Amino acid sequence: MSGNFDWVSPDFDLLEREETKVKPPAMYNVILNNDDYTPMDFVIDILTRFFSMDEDKATQTMLQVHYQGKAICGTFTSEVAETKVAQVTMYARENEHPLLCTMEQA
Repeated sequence: MSGNFDWVSPDFDLLEREETKVKPPAMYNVILNNDDYTPMDFVIDILTRFFSMDEDKATQTMLQVHYQGKAICGTFTSEVAETKVAQVTMYARENEHPLLCTMEQA
């Protein structure tokens, strides 16, 4: 065997590095809507359970829902907002309350 190796470099074009800018994900507000049937204590329970609010913040938000017709409970990415809406809706139905939870782009 010969000790000489012919190193052949393949023909290739250098790829230019593309600068891609990553956009932050779209954010969505999760909203509780007022109704005439869901008890205020249950709304506070929802806010503490699913939105990690303390008792005072949950009470303030519940009063906003009651007097203004709706309140934003939090702002999340689409997937998280969808999950929150589904969890709140399921919990409300399991407890036989018609509470409406929705989401809209922030």
